[in-house]
Amino acid sequence: MIKFDNVSKIYTGNTYALKTTSLNIDRGEFVFLVGISGAGKSTMIKLLLKEEEPTSGTIFVNKENITLLKRKQIPFFRRKIGVVFQDFRLIPTLNVYENVAFALRATEAPYKDIAKKVPLVLSLMGLSAKHKSFPDELSGGEQQRVAIGRAIINNPLVVIADEPTGNLDHETSQGIMDILNDINRAGTTVIMATHAKDIVNVMKKRVITLESGEVVRDIRGGGYEDEAKFF
Repeated sequence: MIKFDNVSKIYTGNTYALKTTSLNIDRGEFVFLVGISGAGKSTMIKLLLKEEEPTSGTIFVNKENITLLKRKQIPFFRRKIGVVFQDFRLIPTLNVYENVAFALRATEAPYKDIAKKVPLVLSLMGLSAKHKSFPDELSGGEQQRVAIGRAIINNPLVVIADEPTGNLDHETSQGIMDILNDINRAGTTVIMATHAKDIVNVMKKRVITLESGEVVRDIRGGGYEDEAKFF
């Protein structure tokens, strides 16, 4: 599904963000990326989203070599990936329905498809009663659920969640993780970068640990009770 083949990313000053990284993520996996700030998590995500290009190596997504994509192909490629951010990134002038529908309108989906899909996603997110509310009228957890709804409305192959619980309390964070887990159980690959050690330990999913741009551990179904230095 996703393959990094000897990927390096070097920034100005000969600073390595990733060093000859190789890994495979299978379709339908739920993977945590962990490591302290600067370990390489954000760079890996930016490379997957084509926001950055590797200095060397090759990246495949669904058997497609994305390092060969031309600029005009990138927007179409990104439609295959749903992204959830720590700061939600909702459009403040659009209500809940419109924020979720925005991802469909960007693909020029027919109105009848939008009218069918958006209510279904809002119901899945538990937001049907809030469809006319604006972002500043919602709690942090509700805003994140809108963001997740927007991320999955196009039925992406992969959902990338970058610190999605970073601004939320424990109970709300658990609700967000339940939603991401349900999305994964339905067959979508989920990659989540996080510093939330408690969530990683409870979920018991695959954990890829980065340190100074290198994969130093890759464990399936494990926790990190004794690995505080990576959080």
